[in-house]
Parts: sequence; C-alpha cells; structure tokens
Amino acid sequence: MAEGDRKPDAVPFRIYRGADAPDLHDTGRMTLAGLTPIVEAGIGRWVGAGVGEGNVTRVLFALPHMSLTYAWFKSGFALPLHSHDADCLYYVIAGSLRLGTEELGAGDGFFVGRDVPYSYRPGPDGVEVLEFRTVETFDMKFQGRTEAYWDKVVAGMDAARPQWDAELPPAG
Repeated sequence: MAEGDRKPDAVPFRIYRGADAPDLHDTGRMTLAGLTPIVEAGIGRWVGAGVGEGNVTRVLFALPHMSLTYAWFKSGFALPLHSHDADCLYYVIAGSLRLGTEELGAGDGFFVGRDVPYSYRPGPDGVEVLEFRTVETFDMKFQGRTEAYWDKVVAGMDAARPQWDAELPPAG
C-alpha cells in the first residue's frame, strides 16, 4: 500500500503503557444494557459484595474498531452470566479459570461471539486475562433474571472476599 492509499483515519503506529491504562469503569467504554428492576437490584447487591475489591480492569488500548483490556479477577470472584454486543477473544496471561467443564491456564484462551452469554470462575490463584474486542465501546448485559440467581452470585462473593486483601496477581 502506498502512503497516499492509507485511510485518513488510520493510525499507523501507537505505543501504550500499562501503567497509564485507565480503569475500564472510568472510560465510559462499557455500558450496561437490558436492565430490569431485578437485574439492577442484583447488580447493586453484587457491587456491595465487593466487586471493586475482587477485580482490576484496565483499558490498555482503544481505537474505533479495536480495543484491548487487561483484567485480573481474584480467586473465586463471582462473574455473573452475561453477554456483550461485540466479539471478544480472551487470552489467559497467568493463573487459571474454569469455563464450563474446561480448565484454562496461562497461554490458553477462548472466543465469545457477540451476544453469546458466558461466565467463568477464576481459579485458586485468580486469573489475569487480556480481552481483545472488535470495537472500542461495548455493552454488558447480565442474564440473571431472578433474585435467587443473584443470591447465589452474592453468596459466591461473600465466600471468596475474605482472602482478597492478601492476594496478588498470579505469577505468569
């Protein structure tokens, strides 16, 4: 491709630094969708059970048709069943996670298509993942539609939370 053939909005090169990466929730790149009164109340209970203590999620890089997010979920973090309106490719940096009946560790990964509900559970040392998306902004739609579902999510957080203060990211 000749220099003059480059799209006007193309970015030919960019460096990003993890130390400068903002928290995902401070960027406005992820919005909540499909909220019902039960889901809203469940999310509130989930947040109150220690969401902020159990994970770190930072946007490393974003362009209109691509984004890269780093996430560290501490051991036992209860990630509710949810979907996104964008394709997502996950790469496990360190630690492990359980996805259905599969145990994934460092170097493994998985792909989730847009609007496909999924959840995973961090292993005993937690998990660090990279999330590659085909968009800059995306939504998160929680699938838990009953109070009983959110009771189980909150109970999982309550059980895992006591050990989080001493936890460090898993060695990669």
